[in-house]
Amino acid sequence: MNDTFRILVLAVIQGVTEFLPISSDGHLVVGNELLKRCQSSPIAKESLTLILALHLGTLGSIVVVYFERLRKILAEMDWRLCLTIVLASIPAAIIGIGFKQTLEKLFESPLLAGYGFLLTGGVLLIGQMYQGGHIGERRLPWPISLIIGCFQAVAILPGVSRSGCTISGGLICGMERESAATFSFLIAIPVIGGAVLLDAVKLLSPGSADALNVPWGIYGMGALVSFFVGIAALRFLIRMLSKQKLHWFAYYCLIAGAVTIGWQACEGKW
Repeated sequence: MNDTFRILVLAVIQGVTEFLPISSDGHLVVGNELLKRCQSSPIAKESLTLILALHLGTLGSIVVVYFERLRKILAEMDWRLCLTIVLASIPAAIIGIGFKQTLEKLFESPLLAGYGFLLTGGVLLIGQMYQGGHIGERRLPWPISLIIGCFQAVAILPGVSRSGCTISGGLICGMERESAATFSFLIAIPVIGGAVLLDAVKLLSPGSADALNVPWGIYGMGALVSFFVGIAALRFLIRMLSKQKLHWFAYYCLIAGAVTIGWQACEGKW
């Protein structure tokens, strides 16, 4: 399997799973491990440049789908909503920066991703029990935004869906279904953007091997694929949430978790 096809497969995985509540990181961990098995020789760990490109693509998806909301926030200078977004982003930033090296090692374990899938499935089933309250994202109390931010921090672990945790957290705290989805992806912008910025700084640092001999054309194609696939996945999730079908994703995660754990158990990787 050549690198171009592998990168495009990972781009599709990133675009679909970044927004559907089934964990993009968990699927990338499992997908990359399976792709390695399809090659006669082992491949290196994904370069920082490729990760940066794929996340830029999905970040663009959020901006396109929620462009009108973002425009209104900026036009009306809605500082209260901006502050709740910042507050909800703090827990993930603390965990992500403070435990970065430890977290990077966790992303090499398909077994941990399997357990993360099971956790995601459980959280989604709990969220499905709540039909949605009456709190909109523009009237969200600050303590609730911090609670949702803690849900987002837990989702840093592989296999744990960021969108699944934050949407379910919003529903549990009494948010409207559409507002829970909107706030989930609004708070994704600083988190994903911050991660991209940190990776970019590391990439451009003197002596970085990732910036050398980069196939920019292939990586750019991967970013475009994750961008367009991400738009479709995000709009699909919004429709499914409005129809109260969150439990469908829960069943998928439970099955994916059981299969992944079973696969790792067969290889003796308990």
